[in-house]
Amino acid sequence: MYARRWNVELDLRNIKTTLGLQMLRCMSPDMSAKELWSGLLASNLIKCLMMRAANHAGILPRQIGFKHTLQLWLAWIPWRPDAEDVHVLLLLIAEQRVGQRPGRLEPRAVKRRPKPFPLLTKPRALAREEVRRNGHALSLK
Repeated sequence: MYARRWNVELDLRNIKTTLGLQMLRCMSPDMSAKELWSGLLASNLIKCLMMRAANHAGILPRQIGFKHTLQLWLAWIPWRPDAEDVHVLLLLIAEQRVGQRPGRLEPRAVKRRPKPFPLLTKPRALAREEVRRNGHALSLK
């Protein structure tokens, strides 16, 4: 069970970073929920493409890269392929494989640090006026 945790972390990373859901842009809770559900729907559609390509090529779906599939799909959309052209897309998706890395162990640490600026806790117009009057705050170091 512990060894499969890596796959779960990869799936969450794909949803957050590859699909751009690490920070939701909507302001209302209803719209944020819609944005999250649409991202999960997009993730499932990409996974479905991966599964079809893996079945077509006779390999496991985990051997196909999520980002590779997403990039091929986004490049394929403008062509508006016919139904018989889809098998070419599936072959292209299954062509590039993800390497086998058994026993993968990575540190649980964040490489990028947050910027050393204070949070904006008041309306932007008031903050601008305060900067005009007093100048920017001294650095936090």
